[in-house]
Amino acid sequence: MAEIAVKKLNITTEIILLIFFIGCANQLPPGGGDVDKTPPEIVDVYPADGTTNFSDDHIEIEFSEYITKSSLNEAFFISPAMNGKIDYNWSGKSVDINFPETLKKNVTYVVTIGSDLQDYNNKNKMKESYTFTFSTGNEIDKRTLSGRVYDEIPNGIMIFAYKESGKEIDPLKDKPDYISQTGNDGAYKIAGLAKGTYRLFAIRDHYKDLLYQPSQDDYGCPASDIILTKDDSALTDINFMLTKNDTIPPRLISAIMTDQYHILVGFTKNIDSTLFKPDNFYLVDSTANHNILPNSAFKGTAKPAEMVLTIGNKIPLGDDAYLFAKILKDNYGNIFENDYTRLTISDRSDTSKPGILKIIPPNNVVNADYIKQRFIFYFTDSFDTNMAKAGITLTDTLGNSYPYDLNFLDNGTFSLVSEKNLDRVKDYRININLSKFKNQSGNSYDSTFVYRFRTISGIDFTGISGNLKNFENSKNPILVLQSTDGKRSKYEQKIERSGKFNFNRIEAGTYELWCYYDKDNNGEYSYGVVYPFIPAEKFFMYPTTLTLKPRWTLTDVEFDIKQ
Repeated sequence: MAEIAVKKLNITTEIILLIFFIGCANQLPPGGGDVDKTPPEIVDVYPADGTTNFSDDHIEIEFSEYITKSSLNEAFFISPAMNGKIDYNWSGKSVDINFPETLKKNVTYVVTIGSDLQDYNNKNKMKESYTFTFSTGNEIDKRTLSGRVYDEIPNGIMIFAYKESGKEIDPLKDKPDYISQTGNDGAYKIAGLAKGTYRLFAIRDHYKDLLYQPSQDDYGCPASDIILTKDDSALTDINFMLTKNDTIPPRLISAIMTDQYHILVGFTKNIDSTLFKPDNFYLVDSTANHNILPNSAFKGTAKPAEMVLTIGNKIPLGDDAYLFAKILKDNYGNIFENDYTRLTISDRSDTSKPGILKIIPPNNVVNADYIKQRFIFYFTDSFDTNMAKAGITLTDTLGNSYPYDLNFLDNGTFSLVSEKNLDRVKDYRININLSKFKNQSGNSYDSTFVYRFRTISGIDFTGISGNLKNFENSKNPILVLQSTDGKRSKYEQKIERSGKFNFNRIEAGTYELWCYYDKDNNGEYSYGVVYPFIPAEKFFMYPTTLTLKPRWTLTDVEFDIKQ
């Protein structure tokens, strides 16, 4: 009997374990099936959205599938914020969320599940954030704010909302009063707002600490604060564009001689390429007690945060020498002056020769413009620019020469543009006699490089024309046509009083059309500053993406920016 009882117990245990493992298997995608690409959804919440006189100490959320628990910790937000640690108790696809403190009386609470929430099977994120509200009093604050964040990666961006209370708002130190998160299309919504004045920011919050970190986070500023009155219910189109606010200036960190004439210079970050000039640098040989001025400066094969200098005088191996930079500036306008670093000296012989490193557009291109096409040639080493001028010709295939404008961007790079319009659908050559491109040591290649290109017909261009309506001319409106298909093409026009616009000779593709008020008259969109607060310039987006087809001009586009 005991043996039979044991067998029955084993069978029962096996059945229980089988049921358990089958239940667990539901969290995994079926073997050999399609990959799960369905985003998780919220199917039920307690309390229901809009509940009043709520007095419980917890809320519940049920999901459409199993959720990665850690992702809920980062995606769950409640406003007003609570002090203490929130407790999550899971049961299958549902979670019971216990509050760390007693709810405040007569307050509307807003619960937001951000779009960072992921499912268990394939780490799919929610398509958009989910919000529900409840009140501990008799009424729900029902005012809402909504809009979009326009960015190359628009999903998962936090929207911080601060209710103004008389003190200065500092998002670097103050956590927001209300929170939302953008979905896949950049859209967001903040609900449960009382009447008052609010300031919103869009923050790509890398640390998930609900604070703005200037060195890490992208940001978007509003064009103005938002005022909600007792009669307001919903304000829309509170939109943002993201940018980076880098306030750290570049520094000079290394200077290493790769041979007796070349110095590889390293910086903490990319610097403005217009400063790649020999007169922006000098060397001090403290042993010999004299200064050395570089002969050339260029980019060459150096990494993004590097450049190369050349000198004409050898520096003895035993000397102490330093490289000085008069001014360093990054692409954000941060400046550091009179920086220096120790020079690592070498007496290695210079065996390098200036060869072609890269060309824009690349060789044998068949779609070069016949009007003012710019060709840029990057070399591996610096060269004597005066001598190099004699080694460059622009010809057709019959050998007929064409005049051109030549511009040396640094001592190892030049650009070339034909002075007159070229013929359409015709082959041309840029001939480069490399023997004329001698470096500091007089080294060069004894050969001629031929760059070939063909001009386009021009009939594949597209265009767009129309009218900008209900704009304020005194605010200096500028219209922007910007590609969305990765080409990074961008065309701008200042709008005159008539409101008419016309973009022609446009590459076919998909575009966004938007307008902004150039308040500071600097000719470019100004993103504002988070702290101390400076509002961004106001902008307006055309409601749909435009598909511009080749050989066809889109006409009579009506862009109404009245709000």
